[in-house]
Amino acid sequence: MAKPGSSAAVLLLLLGFLSSVCAGELCVCASDTLLSAPLNVTIRELEVNSAVVTWEILEGEPVIGFAITQQKKDVHMLRFIQEVNTTTRSCALWDLDEDTEYIIHVQSISLGGSSPPSQPVLFRTPKESEKMASKSPDEVTMEEVGQAAQLRAGELIIIVVVLVMWAGVIALFCRQYDIIKDNEPNNNKDKAKNSSECSTPEHPQGGLLRSNV
Repeated sequence: MAKPGSSAAVLLLLLGFLSSVCAGELCVCASDTLLSAPLNVTIRELEVNSAVVTWEILEGEPVIGFAITQQKKDVHMLRFIQEVNTTTRSCALWDLDEDTEYIIHVQSISLGGSSPPSQPVLFRTPKESEKMASKSPDEVTMEEVGQAAQLRAGELIIIVVVLVMWAGVIALFCRQYDIIKDNEPNNNKDKAKNSSECSTPEHPQGGLLRSNV
């Protein structure tokens, strides 16, 4: 028969073994879900009212989405952007105010949770006047190309309408000219008839009537 002290020692050993196994499993689970903060967070395509933020993640991490915190400097209001089921590593920021400083943080998202936020990135949107001044005279944006195409299309429509109107005027003139030309013989006949009726009548025997002197 085992002694009470030895039984207690065996029970303590079993409890310690089970606790170590559970702790190991918890560590493995934690290591599977723990994400690193995004790296190399960069602002690109900076405009007066928009920008694009890009970042990188460590290879092999089970990232399924991202979350971005956007804040005006010295203002407590935040904008939170989150997207899941995506592998993209960039996001467009919109409705920004010109000549304003912003601070952003990026977090990766996995099935187990979110990563720590990235290092804060500070950037300032340019003024409209500065953007126009920095624009090269030879630089053409897609918006300007679209506007030029619309102008060309409008000019072509106007030209076509003018040509159609001129063609209608010419056709109408030709038709009126043909009508006038067809009526000219009839007018000549009427004039000749009227002139013969107005001439001096002849004597029935062929001589002219004369008065006796």
